[in-house]
Amino acid sequence: MAADRSRSPLLDAGSTILVAVAAAMWATDAYFRPGLTKQLSSGQIVLVEDLLISICLLPVVVMSAASLRRLSGRRWLALAVIAVGPQAIATILFTKAIGYSFRSFPPNFDVLHEVYLLYLLQPIFGLSFARILLGERRKSFFWPLAATALVGVYLIVFADSPAAPWQIRHPELLAGILVLGAVILWAGGTVLGRYTLEDVSFPVTTSLRFILALPVLLVIVLIDKGGTPLSGYAASQFGSFLGIVLVPGLLAMLLYYLALSRTPASLATIAELGYPLALFLIFSLPAPVGQGAPLKPIEVVGAVLLVVAVVTLNFLKSSQVVDAPRAEDGSEAAAEPSPTASR
Repeated sequence: MAADRSRSPLLDAGSTILVAVAAAMWATDAYFRPGLTKQLSSGQIVLVEDLLISICLLPVVVMSAASLRRLSGRRWLALAVIAVGPQAIATILFTKAIGYSFRSFPPNFDVLHEVYLLYLLQPIFGLSFARILLGERRKSFFWPLAATALVGVYLIVFADSPAAPWQIRHPELLAGILVLGAVILWAGGTVLGRYTLEDVSFPVTTSLRFILALPVLLVIVLIDKGGTPLSGYAASQFGSFLGIVLVPGLLAMLLYYLALSRTPASLATIAELGYPLALFLIFSLPAPVGQGAPLKPIEVVGAVLLVVAVVTLNFLKSSQVVDAPRAEDGSEAAAEPSPTASR
């Protein structure tokens, strides 16, 4: 299937920043999801979210049916892995990991620190996968900027006590395993998505991510809930589901795959750190949107470091801060300049 090869100078120039914007949009589900977690299992929430988005995107797949029949087996495999891993399993794993922090009141902050510390490993896995699977090579000046971005997010996440991760006394082994599995799957999803976009347009990639995940999510819910998969659902939940579907679902994922189609995976995995940045900024907003937690100076410093690093990497993209070889099938891989691919 030939991807859209049209040139968009504005999109090419700011694609890395747009990946960060899309990742920041994912954080808006912190406003909609908490109320649902008190009534439904994580699998039930993700299933309905995925179903509603799939219904919206089904016409895209129908109109692309002829092209999809010509899609190679490798692209189909990549799309299936994205749907099963990052979309279905990883989201549930991360939700369950966070749940270990809130089994009692007050929350177990040792587990929270453990979860967020392990989350920061996602770019490390992403960079490794980009090198192994896509052959991306980073120039020497990439690494100081990547490290700056990680330091910035670390200061945001652990603003209350920068030494908190090293003071964990009672980690939760299962929570750590769950979140580690989630970040590995998400990192792999970024790289496989970049590979897939060489031959599949970004609307189709987005659509298949959700549609192919539906059977897996249904099986997970049936196993989890047994004979009562619909228990807990109520009409009053529709507003929250609609919010999740429209912003962190449809809009964010379409923008993400559009921007990723013009961005090397190595840059995208750093730009995705916009998610924790936005999440903690949302927490600082007044209720009911946030928790009214005042921004600390160290959080502002961390935010500045992250934004400067991502913006600088975006402008260095034209200088081939990341160099990737051509894909085996002869199409261009994730290297820049590559204004032609579409995710």
